[in-house]
Amino acid sequence: MKFLLVFDFDHTIIDENSDTWIVKCAPERKLPNGLRNSYQPGHWTEYMGRVFVYLGDNGVKEDEMKRTMTTIPFTAGMIDLLGFIGENKELFDCIIVSDSNTVFIDWILKAADFHKVFDEVFTNPAAFSSTGYLTVQHFHAHHCAKCPKNLCKRKVLKEFLDKQLERGVSYTQVVYVGDGGNDLCPVMFLKKNDVAMPRQGYTLEKKISQLAQSLSPVQCSVLVWSSAIDIMSYLKLLIKE
Repeated sequence: MKFLLVFDFDHTIIDENSDTWIVKCAPERKLPNGLRNSYQPGHWTEYMGRVFVYLGDNGVKEDEMKRTMTTIPFTAGMIDLLGFIGENKELFDCIIVSDSNTVFIDWILKAADFHKVFDEVFTNPAAFSSTGYLTVQHFHAHHCAKCPKNLCKRKVLKEFLDKQLERGVSYTQVVYVGDGGNDLCPVMFLKKNDVAMPRQGYTLEKKISQLAQSLSPVQCSVLVWSSAIDIMSYLKLLIKE
């Protein structure tokens, strides 16, 4: 008996968007209008690339970025939840699938000593260049019309489950915890026995209820959460069974 927990990162594990939080490092803690207005839907990663160039041009260094990023608050109850999962790793495999980047997630998890809770992190690869600028790449290429072009979370989840099966690991249940519009695609991939946990009042919850209203509901069960303690209560029930 083993369960797979899949987490989004921004507004799920942390209570903010890591990509917009980094703007606190910018001069006057804001971006020029021209840069702010350069975002095109579906091309967030390219936009963030320009933001990182702007920060680099303004002399913002790695250590300052790291100091800023590690002040991001975790979502209510999340520290308790991750502690609980860490104590029960024999029952839970745990992955992150996020449109943030490897540098930010790594900094935040390591600062709070939660990096060992997660078996794998799937996100956009980032690194500092020799000149000290943060650069970010697309996680992968895919053909899904529903998702931003750098990341289809359904593809990530499907490939992870296939790889685990090849290793002889299959899961009693997949629990997917997220908040955003880009979490709908993997939720629609979940099976009848799986559980989607959308955050209350966020886009994913709204999109799931729209599907139910249009009589094409998701296959899996849906449990809404507002504090990560709600998620922990469910996991405790699960392992009692």
